[in-house]
Amino acid sequence: MATIGENIKKYRNKLGLTQDDLVRKSGVKHTTLTKIESDVVIKPSVQTVAKIAKALGVPMEDLVK
Repeated sequence: MATIGENIKKYRNKLGLTQDDLVRKSGVKHTTLTKIESDVVIKPSVQTVAKIAKALGVPMEDLVK
């Protein structure tokens, strides 16, 4: 099963976005995004996941499954 970080990275790459692009679109701090994608933070807050999902144009469920 993929982690939230792996799913975010997968969707981000599919859209051709850099981490900087996603930071700008989502309003999430760069350090936060980096920690989530590298699985340092395994359970980010619901608000953070919601912002990232909205910026990626995917349902939150797609990131957490």
